[in-house]
Amino acid sequence: MLYPSVAMNPNLRKLILPALLLGVLLIVVAIIYFVTPEHSLPSFFPGHSSATSAEANHHHTKHGIAAIVVALACFAFAWFQTGPRTGSAGSQA
Repeated sequence: MLYPSVAMNPNLRKLILPALLLGVLLIVVAIIYFVTPEHSLPSFFPGHSSATSAEANHHHTKHGIAAIVVALACFAFAWFQTGPRTGSAGSQA
C-alpha cells in the first residue's frame, strides 16, 4: 500500500536555526532558574521578587522545568524539519 506523501512547507525549513537558538537560550534560562534564588533573578524574569520578600531564597524549579520542556519542543521541531524533502523522484516506487 502506498501512502500519499505529505508535502512540507519549505518556509518551515528557514525556522531550523531560530528554533535551535531559542532552544539553547531556553536551556540557559532553565539553568538560571535552577541555580539562582528568586531575589537574584534578573528583574525581567517572571518570579523575580525583592530581597525583603518572605521567600527571597526560593528557587523557581517549575519555571526551569517549563523552560526545558519548551526547549525540547524547539529541538524536536528543528530535528523534524531537517528530514528528507518529500516528493522527490526517489520516493516514487
